Amino acid sequence: MKVIDTVAGRHSGSRADSGLLEALHGLQAEHGYVPRQEAMALSRRLSVPLARIFEVLTFYSYFRLEEPGRITLSVCDGTSCHLQEGPVLLNALQELLGIKPGEATADGAYQLNVVRCLGCCSCSPVLMVDDKVYSHVEPTDLPRIMKKHPPIVNKESNDDAHSTA
Repeated sequence: MKVIDTVAGRHSGSRADSGLLEALHGLQAEHGYVPRQEAMALSRRLSVPLARIFEVLTFYSYFRLEEPGRITLSVCDGTSCHLQEGPVLLNALQELLGIKPGEATADGAYQLNVVRCLGCCSCSPVLMVDDKVYSHVEPTDLPRIMKKHPPIVNKESNDDAHSTA
């Protein structure tokens, strides 16, 4: 809500949706995505129809409407990676995780993305796990790589697992 109030204050007296993109960027930076409740609050605060907010959210591929996974796996699909079996790597990750690009695993541990280029063309195909780049990756390398990035236990679910009823 703080993001919304800050942006709304800067744009008061302006056209109603003049601060919309700035507010959406702020919400995504704060939460990792734009929660529906926050979009509704933004609609009320800026007097912008909720439909307009979702038009913007769905027009720009940058914005996420669902909470991302805690560990991000990005498969490069630039020209070099694509020609060096990048799609094979992507398919192997989809099978391993049981998700499609843009989705997170059911436990929220992993997010699978396809990116256009990571700038590592001489190392293709490339997989980036959070901020760590792996080069010349083959599907047989995935179990080893995944072991280096085990699912992060969410504190809330960890607390639930240890609570006594």
